[in-house]
Amino acid sequence: MTDIPLSVTDIRILQALQKDASISNVQLAEKVGMSPSPCLRRVKQLEASGVIKRQVALLDRKKLGFGVLATIQVRLQRHTEAGAEDFARVMNDLPEILSCWAMTGRQDFLLVAVANDIESFGDFVTHQLLSMANVRDVQSSLVLKEYKNHTAIPMPKA
Repeated sequence: MTDIPLSVTDIRILQALQKDASISNVQLAEKVGMSPSPCLRRVKQLEASGVIKRQVALLDRKKLGFGVLATIQVRLQRHTEAGAEDFARVMNDLPEILSCWAMTGRQDFLLVAVANDIESFGDFVTHQLLSMANVRDVQSSLVLKEYKNHTAIPMPKA
């Protein structure tokens, strides 16, 4: 499963934090059945090893005015490492882009983007993506309804 050996306690900690990373260390320690100091040390070790990358708050995009969620498939003109890195660098700087993956197959990149409405999404695609010199083709699909949108990584049963 991983290059880093995980104990049963580590797995319990990760499961609990994936459900709610805002719980206090005392609450986390109670949930996983250990005292707070060793629990905190374990969390710090998981962070230092890179298993825990960061802790964030998950926001409701609709309540913040982002009514459009879309996937965007992008094909580049030039298939060079530098061209792909340049494209990815620009995507990292665009706040509308939530995710950017280099892909195998017909498309070079798969993006997940948000926009306030259809008009602003169209403007984004036209003025940001299609205006890039190395972009050959863009295909987008709008999300009609979210049935599942989880961030938790499956963990073995503790």
